[in-house]
Amino acid sequence: MQTSRRQFLQWGLTSTLLLQAPLSLAEKLKQPPRHIAFDNLHTGEKLELTYWENGFYQTDALKLLNYILRDHRTGEQMPIDRHLIDLLNVLHKKVESKKPFQIISGYRSSQTNSMLRKTSDGVAKKSLHMVGKAIDVRLADVELAQLRQAALELNVGGVGYYPKSNFIHLDTGRPRHWQG
Repeated sequence: MQTSRRQFLQWGLTSTLLLQAPLSLAEKLKQPPRHIAFDNLHTGEKLELTYWENGFYQTDALKLLNYILRDHRTGEQMPIDRHLIDLLNVLHKKVESKKPFQIISGYRSSQTNSMLRKTSDGVAKKSLHMVGKAIDVRLADVELAQLRQAALELNVGGVGYYPKSNFIHLDTGRPRHWQG
């Protein structure tokens, strides 16, 4: 089932990501605040915040998101694509989860990506993780197959399905999907 424009607006996803026609300021101001919650499985850090309110992304909230999604191996940070956070926000609402996203991998430095390429299968040489446009996640209260299906129905960016490792990959690149 394809998601309608009205559903995206209800869920608060920015039109620039999915709808191609920018929202007017009046339309943005009518949208409800956008919230996101994360549990970083590598660092033990938890974060729950409002990252978009009164028509604008919240600068301090975005800094906190960049921090929790940093490369946990090197400590390096990268500005995380706002559309990726919006995509997660919409997906969370679509599956009606009550739990935070569990972070498997957010931003990856080139050093970390290179190391993972040598020790793991399926790590792209020019991974979107290295530019803050990809994330590997799961939700404790949603079956992985259901989360994958909901992401595929959004038809936005890449969706990788890794059932043996218990996560899905999401990115804001071109729409595509694969199983690892």
